[in-house]
Parts: sequence; C-alpha cells; structure tokens
Amino acid sequence: MRFRHTDTPAAAAAKAGFSTATAYRIEADPRLPSQKKKPRGRRRPDPLAGVWESEIVPMLEATPGLRPVAVFDEIRRRHPEISPGIRRTLERRIRTSWRSRALLGRGRYTVPTRM
Repeated sequence: MRFRHTDTPAAAAAKAGFSTATAYRIEADPRLPSQKKKPRGRRRPDPLAGVWESEIVPMLEATPGLRPVAVFDEIRRRHPEISPGIRRTLERRIRTSWRSRALLGRGRYTVPTRM
C-alpha cells in the first residue's frame, strides 16, 4: 500500500484496487497472513480419545452400515462414565470423517485437527 504514504486509507485502497475495510485492516496489522499467529487447536480434551481407536473404529470396520446412535448406545453401555452430551460429537465424527473415508476407500480414520 505505497499510496498510503500520501493518501487516506480510502483513497489508497481505491487506487490499489481493494476495499476500504482491507486498507484499514492492513494499516492496523501490516504483517502477512503467513506471519500471524496460528489459531489454537482443540478447546477441550477429546471426549472420545480413550475409546475411538480401540472400540469405535473396529465396530465400524466390522459393520460399516452401523448407525451412529447404535454405536453411541453400545459405548454408553460399555462405558457408563461417558456423558450423554457426546452423542452429537460422535455422530459428527462418524458422518464427516469415517463415512467419507469408508465410501472413498482412503484407508484408516485419523482424528481431525482444527486449524
């Protein structure tokens, strides 16, 4: 944004060909996106970490058509300490990662990390 040396952010943005909001954002933090701090990962511990690889994955490999609610019920029966609140977490993980990998044949499931 070399136009900023002589013009206002709005005028400099117009001359450079991007929005005024971008000009103000660049002026506030001139670092490149690659130089900025990386976002943190998980906000809390994985509630399925202890049972995913040892019990859930073998269940899904043995019976690929098994519904997530049935898997949840079985895991709750085996491990009563697992809270009912992780049902949606289990459903999402099976739907987004396990099913897509199983249908596309891309190999074993790995726990996704958020960036």
